[in-house]
Amino acid sequence: MNQQVRLGLDVFMEHHVTQLKGKRVGLLTNQTGANRDLISTIRLFHEHPDIQLTALFAPEHGLKTNAKEGEKFSDFYHSKTGVIVYSLYGKSKKPSDAMMAEVDVVVFDMQDIGSRYYTYIYTMAYMMEACARTGKQFIILDRPNPIGGIEVEGNLVETDFTSFVGLYPIPNRHGMTVGELALYFNEEFTIHCELVVIEMEEWKRDCFITETNLPWIPPSPNTTSLEMMLLYPGTCLIEGTNLSEGRGTTQPFEIIGAPFIDGEQLQDAVNALGLTGVRARALSFTPTYQKHAGELCEGIQLHISNRQTIQPLNVVVHILAIIAKLYPQELRFLEYGSLKHPMFDLLAGNADLRKALINGDISSYLEQCQKASNTFLINRKPYLRYR
Repeated sequence: MNQQVRLGLDVFMEHHVTQLKGKRVGLLTNQTGANRDLISTIRLFHEHPDIQLTALFAPEHGLKTNAKEGEKFSDFYHSKTGVIVYSLYGKSKKPSDAMMAEVDVVVFDMQDIGSRYYTYIYTMAYMMEACARTGKQFIILDRPNPIGGIEVEGNLVETDFTSFVGLYPIPNRHGMTVGELALYFNEEFTIHCELVVIEMEEWKRDCFITETNLPWIPPSPNTTSLEMMLLYPGTCLIEGTNLSEGRGTTQPFEIIGAPFIDGEQLQDAVNALGLTGVRARALSFTPTYQKHAGELCEGIQLHISNRQTIQPLNVVVHILAIIAKLYPQELRFLEYGSLKHPMFDLLAGNADLRKALINGDISSYLEQCQKASNTFLINRKPYLRYR
């Protein structure tokens, strides 16, 4: 167990804070921005004599991560500091020149969960673009990838399918920290901002968040546990269908179901595949909001039997293939008039998976994912900062 993992924030406050002296500082953060003693980065910056905090920036879910998925919010003033909080999930997801005029440097301190769909890494990328455009320095205070930095799984987003749940061609499970991703984005996608990454100390790539001895703060309302985060690179795809991914229950992204599903039939079919590191259990549930709110659903809960070997995308693709075969008339892929492609395709990063499920043959898609993952493993190597 890693007993002495030190966050980028703790390293920064001890050794690098003088870098901010005499500068107007912007802070892109939320409630996960806190040191190992659980004192918030906002408070640490506001109370430090060498730091002039002039602006806060908040991503999806808001500064206190209390807003639901997709819920917009406006700018406001922070009650404790009196500093303006700019919404990066309101009228625009990109920092404007007017916002950037308030700062000389922007610091990023926020917890990611290791999946391509999670929007915080793209809020980070948009801020990097804004810093490059306006000549401002960008400092990342690095944090662990909670589901480890070894395993990589998935396809790469195709150009026509980029969105705020897949802005760049990275796999569903990328195995990188936010600092490493920032380095990767900055060079591979020619952002070229003035970037500084404050690395953690003693974090190892094979380390799950439960092995760091660090306190854990949920980055969003439906981030409930390590199991949920390990499954999320696969189960997030369920959001693009008319199946419930468990939102509105105590086990979001660990359960899959719908009113038309026979839970025991699905359990038996999934377990018969012998998928690595996971077992399915039939259950009934009634979501309190989102899809099928107030309706009794049947489905399965995914129980992880081996954290090291589970391949969440592979698991969920096989489950979807079973559901598509058992319920071809009931399973639907959601479309919204405002989107160019079905939501499922934006999450998947292409139309290939949806077509494979409809056609009843997922083998070539999974081969494509393996090739893409292998390519990404090579491409990411120069940007890795931890062993």
